[in-house]
Amino acid sequence: MTSRIPRDSRLRLVRPRPLAAAPRAVNQRPPRRPAPRPPEGTPAPAELAGMARSGLAGAARVARWADATLGPGRGRATADGLATLSRATAERAARELGLTPARVRADWDTARLAGLVEVHGDRARPGWRLRAWDRDDSAVLRGWVALFDAWSLASPEPRGHDAAAVAEVVSAMPQVLSFLQLSAGPVPVEQLLDLLQQRVTELRTERCEVAYAPDPEHGGRPAASPASAAPVQPAAPAEDAAPAPLLDWALRALAKVGALTYGDEQATLTPLGNWAVWVKLEQICVAAQSPAGNIEQAAEDMLRGCAQLRPNAARAEYRAWLAARPVGSAVAQLLGAARGEDALLRGLAFEALRVVGAPAEPDVRAVREEAALRPYALLWLAEHDGVDPEDAHEVLTREEATWLWVDTAAAVADHGEAPMLVRHLEAAVQPTVPALLDEVRAVGHPRTVQVLVALAAAHPDPALAKAVRRAAFQVHTGGS
Repeated sequence: MTSRIPRDSRLRLVRPRPLAAAPRAVNQRPPRRPAPRPPEGTPAPAELAGMARSGLAGAARVARWADATLGPGRGRATADGLATLSRATAERAARELGLTPARVRADWDTARLAGLVEVHGDRARPGWRLRAWDRDDSAVLRGWVALFDAWSLASPEPRGHDAAAVAEVVSAMPQVLSFLQLSAGPVPVEQLLDLLQQRVTELRTERCEVAYAPDPEHGGRPAASPASAAPVQPAAPAEDAAPAPLLDWALRALAKVGALTYGDEQATLTPLGNWAVWVKLEQICVAAQSPAGNIEQAAEDMLRGCAQLRPNAARAEYRAWLAARPVGSAVAQLLGAARGEDALLRGLAFEALRVVGAPAEPDVRAVREEAALRPYALLWLAEHDGVDPEDAHEVLTREEATWLWVDTAAAVADHGEAPMLVRHLEAAVQPTVPALLDEVRAVGHPRTVQVLVALAAAHPDPALAKAVRRAAFQVHTGGS
């Protein structure tokens, strides 16, 4: 520590690759799977990108207007810090672009969902995809897929329906889209409704939403033990599981983002929609073929299964796992795993959230006040805002950086090897071991004692190991 060279002083506390055991040897890596080909008749990527540019032309126009007009010191995007365009700004854009305020608002919302514009507080700035819009087909397609993933946000939810019922339909629509993709042509809405009802009923059954017959001996309430009660029909009959108005809303929302055409009581995937569904199905198939079978696992088990993978392979698993779930549910599961006691899963959960990208931003911002997640959330938000990962650590206070050092050390102590823990000393922001120990004792991390004991056992320098053991004892006894 005392002989550190200055150029090592900016080592990141959270590395871009997981702090787990060493990766498998090269000769143990599974054979590379050949790149799959899209279904016959799928347009070339350049042609698909042209379709996406055409469909998002209005959104790109409003995003460019915002870039030129709402930059620092030139105007406010919102009046209340929310992402909704303020009335004054919408009317100004309508005048300058020759549109109606309603059209401006709609294009603004589309631009946000596609990542063409980003809102931070009352300020707007162009997303990286807007910068690459005219020259990078992959950026355009990724923007359109982001919009496709957020189809349920593109149109207001129908009134008069329970929020849980709407969520069930959103969760069931991937199966409907898969059926449309396999059908390769128009499908009657009546057939889609029947499929949707079946899927919603399956979802309710998986959650065990079964009402039990009342027990007269318990005042008409269900008996204390469900196993002894007589089950009756599920909470809602199959024919009421997914009412036609909700399917109509879902199909109209998907048509609005350009994923399908809807009319004459039938629906057909567009070339873009067909390609996007195929990509997601392929991701699911890749995950299903993985040794760990991560796609079927809960977030915590999936992250454990990815801990031994190389970074690119892990990101592929994250993408496949995310493709099989609604974004909101997946983000909630990842944050739930991050709140657990395993520090390794905490770091991996935020790596998976980096794959989610913009849709995870509101949830990540919401956990900044949770002590265990705050440093990870701040780093995630900094990188999401465009800060170079090499410099993202600068958003942390000294105390937050120290807390993260202890948390990362706990992950190494639990899952790594002794030399890795010794090398982890180089990632500390403190210039000397005594300074590090002083600040580690003060930061109050719940794993401080275990980390210091493990570090003392692993370090080859007897004097340093003795100082670390003394610090661990002081933390344990509450001394100074």
